[in-house]
Amino acid sequence: MTLPHRISTLLYCFNRRDEVLLLHREREPNRGLWSPCGGKLKTGVGESPYACACREAGEEIGLLLRPADLHLTGLVSEHGYQGEAHWLMFLFEVKPRLAALPPRHPEGEFGFFRRAALRRLRLPRTDRERIWPLFWRHRGGFFAAHCRCAAGNRFEWTIEESRPVAGVDEVQGARSGAASLKSEI
Repeated sequence: MTLPHRISTLLYCFNRRDEVLLLHREREPNRGLWSPCGGKLKTGVGESPYACACREAGEEIGLLLRPADLHLTGLVSEHGYQGEAHWLMFLFEVKPRLAALPPRHPEGEFGFFRRAALRRLRLPRTDRERIWPLFWRHRGGFFAAHCRCAAGNRFEWTIEESRPVAGVDEVQGARSGAASLKSEI
């Protein structure tokens, strides 16, 4: 069976205290979980990932951005996510810091969280176990990763590119260059 391809952007926004903005999702995907805001590319009109990220920032958090306000931190491809689609996700850190919590959005409620507080939040498993550690390690740098979603809730990860910023803590199992990580999560 051929699955559709979906392309999305995720926005990693921070306030002046370096707390990350997350959305408590009321809609699928990831309903009931905390995740960065973002959305799907409008592929029918040829929207670029940067244009999508700027549009989503305006729609979801009322922030007017230019592509220069974004840093592409990561690129994650997921093969067969939930058996429904193949995803290509562009992870952008938003350079301007937020001064206040955005108002409630139809997709959910926002909150700011310190990095350590993420351990206590209900996050998507792939975010908790792989994407967040990769983001923190490569913040200011870049990574590309591929996740092959298999039967039985198993995931096989491949780090396809890794350019962390010098001095950033290493993530267990992630190495520069290509590396395979197999796990059941």
